Amino acid sequence: MIATEQTSFIDEEEIAEVLERGRNHDAVRVHEILAAARELRGLSLEDMAALMAVEDPALLEEVFSTARWVKEEIYGNRLVLFAPLYISNLCKNDCAYCAFRTSNRDIKRRSLSQDEIRREVEAIEKQGHKRILMLSGEAYGIEGLKYILDSIKTIYDTKVGRGEIRRVNVNMAAMTVDEFRELKAAQIGTYQLFQETYHRETYLKMHRSGPKRNYDFHVTAMDRAQQAGIDDVGIGVLFGLYDWRFEVLASMQHIHHLEKEFGVGPHTISMPRIEPAVGSPVAEHPPFQVSDPDFLKIVAIYRLAVPYTGMIMSTREHMELRRETFRLGVSQISAGSRVDPGGYTQSIGDFHRAQFQVGDTRSTDEVIRDIVEMGFIPSFCTACYRLGRTGADFMDMAKPGEIKYHCTPNALSTFAEYLNDYASPETRQVGRQMIQKMLGDMEEGQRLIACPLVQQVDAGKRDVFV
Repeated sequence: MIATEQTSFIDEEEIAEVLERGRNHDAVRVHEILAAARELRGLSLEDMAALMAVEDPALLEEVFSTARWVKEEIYGNRLVLFAPLYISNLCKNDCAYCAFRTSNRDIKRRSLSQDEIRREVEAIEKQGHKRILMLSGEAYGIEGLKYILDSIKTIYDTKVGRGEIRRVNVNMAAMTVDEFRELKAAQIGTYQLFQETYHRETYLKMHRSGPKRNYDFHVTAMDRAQQAGIDDVGIGVLFGLYDWRFEVLASMQHIHHLEKEFGVGPHTISMPRIEPAVGSPVAEHPPFQVSDPDFLKIVAIYRLAVPYTGMIMSTREHMELRRETFRLGVSQISAGSRVDPGGYTQSIGDFHRAQFQVGDTRSTDEVIRDIVEMGFIPSFCTACYRLGRTGADFMDMAKPGEIKYHCTPNALSTFAEYLNDYASPETRQVGRQMIQKMLGDMEEGQRLIACPLVQQVDAGKRDVFV
């Protein structure tokens, strides 16, 4: 189904009714929901609304502990790392919350040339990253889509030392089916696009002009991407524009629509909150500010509702909160991020070119050492994408929890690459201890797969995976 008139799969009346009924929960009902969540089949809107209303600290801790269990069961203790790469902050939309909006006179505009993109990629590779999320404002100059396609090719072609980018995900404007086919031909990994807010009235208020103002064209972008053959898609909400409870349930309606129409939900869900942005009063004072406790609840409920889906936590959030979300179900994180075009080749990021303010400013090495000390294994794996384990094929393995039997050995081999090629001495020491512990704790069958991969990396081979 490709919607051409007002989209029907976001039902605001249903959401309001479900939220009202969700207020009438008790501990018995919550325990029933959490028991069902442990069966790894997800949650209904009614279940999610009941969990949203939980305020009792002891009961809320049960929600959190169940989310931790589900994440471990599906993905194990790995965290996939990536770096965002902003190639341009030129835009033709006027979105009230964004520094890139066309009416903002306080931002310094810049669109990177292919040579500049190459230098940015080299800097990212020197951090040890193997996957990039490429982003841009929604104006591509006289080259149009060709600028995006050329930039993807530049990223893949750029190699420095042992560095290379093995997967390019993109966060780009909603496109036509034909344009999505060109994007797929460029060998992207995941196509990502945030609805920002699913609440139609708020959406129109926040998106004042430009192509993005078309709610229905925007919200059906994933339909067209799927029709074009892009079966790994990522959705997200910009929390703070409207009531977070509504947004979470609306995003689930979107997920249910994708599952019904295409047999597969989103590969990833992102959960950004509004952060300060130059020249944006809305970003400075969000109309529906989400507190840290509610944000943690969002992460846990998403993990229980869509256990098979990767959950992304960016460096928008400060270090302490990010660490808490890792335990609640996040499976992909950015590190060492710059959110302004050209930021990686400058000594520091330029807030007057950036889309928003970064909360976690630590280096990639510092983030990696921290998550290892927390008990997580950093992963730079891109095997699924390159072996064709995407879309429904990936979900068939993720839903029963089988994907971790591939992911964990691949995480160890790619982490060994990082330790050998890029890590500081301190990170190398704790990382090696982590790898040995992981190998020692593995089931014998999995150890027989993982050990040879790590040994090959230590012998000088790179990019080994199952």
